[in-house]
Amino acid sequence: MRHFLCRKEFSLYLSYMIPSPFRFHGHNSLRYVYTNGKAVRSQPLTIKWVKNTHRTRPRVSVVVSKKVIKSAIGRNRIRRRIYEYMRTHLERLNDVYDIVVITTSPELKDIPYTELSDQLDSLLEKANVYKTP
Repeated sequence: MRHFLCRKEFSLYLSYMIPSPFRFHGHNSLRYVYTNGKAVRSQPLTIKWVKNTHRTRPRVSVVVSKKVIKSAIGRNRIRRRIYEYMRTHLERLNDVYDIVVITTSPELKDIPYTELSDQLDSLLEKANVYKTP
C-alpha cells in the first residue's frame, strides 16, 4: 500500500530539511572548498571549510562516496542525518562559511544521533567556526 502525503503533511515534512539557500553542491563550489579550504579530521568524518565573503548565509554540503557505502539508501540516510545536525546548529556558526562534511566510514549510518552530534561538535569546535560563549 502506498502512502501519499497531502499538501499540509508534505510541507511539514520539508520543514525538517535544511533550506536550499544553506545547501550547495556542484563541482565548482566543491572544488573551490577542496583546494582553498582548511580541514579537520576524525576517523569517520572530515570537515573542510572556507570563509565566503561573497555570501550572506553559510552553506553546507555533505559528501558520501559510493566507496564508503554502496547502497543509495544508506548514503542518503547518512546525508539526511548530517544535514539535520547542521540545520539545528547553523546559528552557532561565527561567520559565513562554505562547509563540506566528507564521510569516510559506513558506521555513521547506524550510530546513535547523540554520538554523531558529539563527533560533529568536536570537529566544528576544533575548526573554530563556532561562536565562543
